[in-house]
Amino acid sequence: MTLIATAADLQAFCARQAGAAFIAVDTEFMRDRTYWPILCLVQVAGPEEAAAIDTLAEGMDLEPLIRLFDDPSILKVFHAARQDIEIFFHMTGRIPHPVADTQVIAMVCGFGDAVSYETLAGKLAGARIDKASRFTDWSHRPLSDRQIVYALSDVTHLRAAYEKLARRLEKTGRAEWVAEEMAVLTDPAIYRLDPAHAWKRFKLRSTGRRFLAVLRELAAWREQEAQARDVPRNRILRDEAVTEIAAHAPRDVEELARTRGLGRSIAEGRQGAAILAAVRRGADLPEAECPPAPERREMPARLVPIIDLLRVLLKTKCEAEGVAQRLVADADDLQLIAADDRAPVRAMTGWRHRLFGADALALKQGRLALTAAADQVRIVTLAGDSEIAAE
Repeated sequence: MTLIATAADLQAFCARQAGAAFIAVDTEFMRDRTYWPILCLVQVAGPEEAAAIDTLAEGMDLEPLIRLFDDPSILKVFHAARQDIEIFFHMTGRIPHPVADTQVIAMVCGFGDAVSYETLAGKLAGARIDKASRFTDWSHRPLSDRQIVYALSDVTHLRAAYEKLARRLEKTGRAEWVAEEMAVLTDPAIYRLDPAHAWKRFKLRSTGRRFLAVLRELAAWREQEAQARDVPRNRILRDEAVTEIAAHAPRDVEELARTRGLGRSIAEGRQGAAILAAVRRGADLPEAECPPAPERREMPARLVPIIDLLRVLLKTKCEAEGVAQRLVADADDLQLIAADDRAPVRAMTGWRHRLFGADALALKQGRLALTAAADQVRIVTLAGDSEIAAE
């Protein structure tokens, strides 16, 4: 059990990992009271040793760790990497490179959708994870021995699991599938939190362009305020209040004070003034500059049976190939494919097209059929103009 709490020990540990083919990485962080995650611990397992790095220790300098993550000759292995990568991106402005995500690899190697670390560790490393410390306060010091053992188990078993997954991946010849997913996962664009786009995360109660313009300004103001004060968005203004204000577009303190859950003291204060200013910006925006209403896709009733068939085909193909369905296509993709042979979805390109997209078109065009035998769905290629008639 190793806890690193000094910059010198971290420097020495990272130096010993030089030349490693890969390292396993995990993090523990807190985010319930802040906008930006508070990184409390980084766990790293190399070929010979594993350590939990106390990022909150006095005088800790993480530069050796950052250099290790920047080393292009060392693969950084995570499980469900997105939150971990987001932390390092906002800390350094860079993404660790290269990266492998065992959850994604497992999805192309027959472990189903979003397989948990505990499942992988149990099936591939024969490990049983003690979950007692899962919801611990990682910012509290000192850390207990039990906490450190739990934290290290997230990387020690990950090494063994990755090695077995890598061998399976090599046998399947699906490395390019994983590489495509890693390119998406490591795209800096998905980790940039631009306040101008904050309104897009709302469930819209209206699609009126003026409502959307006000909502955009309010959401951007709230996001900027939350970032600057480092508090959760809802501590500034709850989602329900944002959408209600956008819908009613109050013009003065009196109208704003009638917003449910807001209160007169807020309406009359600095925050109320900022809210009214955001409303005015949206209300005064020229119509041509208002956000366009999101496109609504109403699926014709005639396409519903085709979507159902595509869903069965997707499930059948993915089970036969040992690939997670959500990695290939989702419900929206199936609707678009049903409506358009040239649907702009990933399922119609690359390896997904070879696995599913081509057969999806063949099913739509009557060149392929689904039947059942021995309690199993079977895919049948139809010859020429032959048809299967519905009884």
